[in-house]
Amino acid sequence: MNPGRHPLTSRRHGAARWIVLLGAVVVLCSGCVTFTAPESPPPSAAGVTPTPPGVQTATTTEPVPNSQSCNATASLRPPEQMPEPNEMPPNSTMAVIAARGRLVVGTDIGSNPFSFRDPLSGDIQGFDVDIARQISAAIFGDPNRIEYRVLSSADRTEALRDGSVDVVVKTMSITCDRLREVSFSAPYYIASQRILAPKNSGITDVDGLADKRVCAARGTTSIGRMQADQPRAKIITTTTWADCLVMLQQGQVDAVTTDDAILAGLAAQDPWVEVVGPGLGAEYYGVGMPQGHDDMVRFVNGVLAENKANGQWYATYNRWLSNLGPSYGPPQATYRD
Repeated sequence: MNPGRHPLTSRRHGAARWIVLLGAVVVLCSGCVTFTAPESPPPSAAGVTPTPPGVQTATTTEPVPNSQSCNATASLRPPEQMPEPNEMPPNSTMAVIAARGRLVVGTDIGSNPFSFRDPLSGDIQGFDVDIARQISAAIFGDPNRIEYRVLSSADRTEALRDGSVDVVVKTMSITCDRLREVSFSAPYYIASQRILAPKNSGITDVDGLADKRVCAARGTTSIGRMQADQPRAKIITTTTWADCLVMLQQGQVDAVTTDDAILAGLAAQDPWVEVVGPGLGAEYYGVGMPQGHDDMVRFVNGVLAENKANGQWYATYNRWLSNLGPSYGPPQATYRD
C-alpha cells in the first residue's frame, strides 16, 4: 500500500479501472452477432416410409384356383420297386441328376416354417426343405447333395419350364391351370387359405376386407380366391410373403391373405398380428417338375409314399408345423396310370 494514499481512495480508483475495462469490452463487442435460441424447433419434412421393392397394385383378375374339374391331385403311380440310392435306372431323369452330382431345387428363404434361412447357421431349413432333402437322399444316399435356387412365387413355373431347376418344393399348390405347364407329384400337404390382420383391427373374416388393402405374393393362388370372395378388396402384390408382413407392420396394407401355415409363420414373428376367420379354401401342395419327366414324377411319388409309410412325414410335421396343432396325417394319394 502506498503510505500517502487512503485505502478507500485506492478501492475507488480500482473500481473505476474495472468500469473502464468493462466499457471497452462493451464497445469492442458492439458489433458481435448474438444467437437467440428459437422458441420452437424449425419445421422438418414429414417422414416417408419406403415400400419394399416390387410392390404393385393388382390390376387384373386372377383365376380362382381349381383342382377339382381336372382331378388335379391325381398323379402318376410310383414304381413297384424303388431303385437303391446311387443306382438310378440308366437314361432316366434321376440318372442325369446323379451324374451331375446334385439335385437343383427351387425354393424360398422367406416362407417360415416351410423354407427360410436360419439366422444363426445360415442354412436353408423348413418343411419343404426337408421334402427336398428326402428326394436327394433317395437319389444319392445323401440328403445334402442339393443346389438351392431361390425363387419368387411368380418364378416357379418358368423355372420348371426352362429347366433351370429339377424340382420346385415351395408351397406350390396343384391346380388345373398349372398342370397345363408343369407336372406335379401327389399332394404332400393340405393348407387352408386364411387372413392375417393386426390385433384389435376389427377384421375377423373376409367380409371385413371390403375396401381394405390386402397383400399377397405375386404368382400365388391366394389372389384369385380373394378377388372372388371379396371383390371390393384392393389387392397389393409383393415379391415375398416377408414383404407383406413388413407392409402390414408399417400400416401400408390392412391384411395379408395366404395359406394358414405360412400366416402362422408370419404371426410368430410379430405378437401384434393374428390369423383370423374361417378357411377360404383348401390348397394341395405338390412337388413341381418339368413336363415330360414322368419317370421323375413316379420316383418322387415313391419317395413321398415311403415317407408316409415309415413315419418320416409325421416327424417332419412335428418338427416344423406342430404349432398348428395335432396333424390329421398326410394327404391320401390318388394315382392314375
